[in-house]
Amino acid sequence: MDQADTVGRMAEAASNFLAGLDATGQQKAVIDFADTVERENWHYIPRDRAGLPLKEMDEKQRELAHALVATGVSAQGYEKLSTIMSLEPILAELEGGGRRFPRDPELYYVSVFGAPGTDAPWGWRFEGHHISLNYTLVEGRMLGPTPLFFGSNPGEVRHGEQTGLRALKEEEDLGRQLLHALDGEQKTVAIVDEQAPGDIITTNVPYVRGEVQPEGLGSQEMNAAQRDILHALVETYVKRLPEAVAEAEWARLAGADLQAACFAWAGAEERGGPHYYRVLGPSFLAEYDNTQNDANHIHAVWRDLSNDFGEDILRRHYKEGHA
Repeated sequence: MDQADTVGRMAEAASNFLAGLDATGQQKAVIDFADTVERENWHYIPRDRAGLPLKEMDEKQRELAHALVATGVSAQGYEKLSTIMSLEPILAELEGGGRRFPRDPELYYVSVFGAPGTDAPWGWRFEGHHISLNYTLVEGRMLGPTPLFFGSNPGEVRHGEQTGLRALKEEEDLGRQLLHALDGEQKTVAIVDEQAPGDIITTNVPYVRGEVQPEGLGSQEMNAAQRDILHALVETYVKRLPEAVAEAEWARLAGADLQAACFAWAGAEERGGPHYYRVLGPSFLAEYDNTQNDANHIHAVWRDLSNDFGEDILRRHYKEGHA
């Protein structure tokens, strides 16, 4: 299966989802692709959102919504996504009621931008607390799969039947494994701040434009074993994507991008303390933060620095269209 097959599967799933809605549901779910303000209006916090929430769908519509979501992540990514959603009732129990935005696994919204499967660019989003999938599709063969955000609160469930559950285990453990694999001098370079920032530095900006700089320890300053861990860490983010998309993404990164990547750490070195890391390459960013709620609340995002919201493929599409 290649990327064009993935685009086709997405178009079919999005069309099936919209066909299963009544006029009111379609009115909520469908947004003009030209509405870039809304299309780029992504976030990972509980808030008012455009789109149609799972809560307002019947069982068949929810199945069709999940079928669309499943085209946008790998099997491993879908498992993480489902686990993140399953944490909402646990969080509701921990925090109690009376919140403006209740913790609810059905407050995840589907938005379709434009008309699926047409020659014109279109896109879709699945979003709610700690999940944001954003897809831009062009010419039935090209796609932009970012920003792709996963978060987890709690990072580790510490009470009840699900004790020990960690939705983003690899994102945390591999980052720390890489830090611990560094020698003293390397670690001094990699640790850019003794205190971790309160959130990912790029937050929900639509495009990363200099919010983070190349600093920390470069891939070329690592030995082969350390680079293997670095690659495994980056691959954890890439493998959230559908298999064909992840393969193409990894092939793109495997040369100069990974060789020029920098690993930066801030905050506590040992598990349980507030900590942050990022891996920044010429065209990608994997950024992670775990500081809130006694360092048991993870935010982890994958960004394509040239193609978030399909920026690069749309530029090429419009340029060729007007040539």
